[in-house]
Amino acid sequence: MLLFDTNIPVYAANRDSVWHLSCRQWLQDALLGPSPAFLTWSICYEFLRMTTHPRVLQSPWGSRDALRYVSDLLASPGFEVLTAAPRHAAVLAQTLSELPELRGKLVHDLHTAVLMREHGVSRICTRDADFRRFPFLTVVDPLGEW
Repeated sequence: MLLFDTNIPVYAANRDSVWHLSCRQWLQDALLGPSPAFLTWSICYEFLRMTTHPRVLQSPWGSRDALRYVSDLLASPGFEVLTAAPRHAAVLAQTLSELPELRGKLVHDLHTAVLMREHGVSRICTRDADFRRFPFLTVVDPLGEW
């Protein structure tokens, strides 16, 4: 089981990225693999924000194209969306008690990590080293640089 952070589908979708081919391959392998892969709704929204923003992509997408990309991922049998369950608040409190320094720009990552912990997903595919702050996660760099 593996969750994909926002940057992986963004790089996979962006043909101008030096990481395009590697990230696209990781997503394609997840689409065909036997284990489920995951996104969160906040990751989906962040993908929409990034791929439609002119400071992120040289040729930003229209919102329909960005939504179609996300919809295609979610329609595949290999992907599921993690959502908050009844014990979400308790897992958040536990995580913040263990990592009280988390704040500011790390709150989005915190939300992702808490959803993963809540659902027993321990692996995240990302180019964001900030996820290494969470001792209960295994960070997988699709380029194998870490």
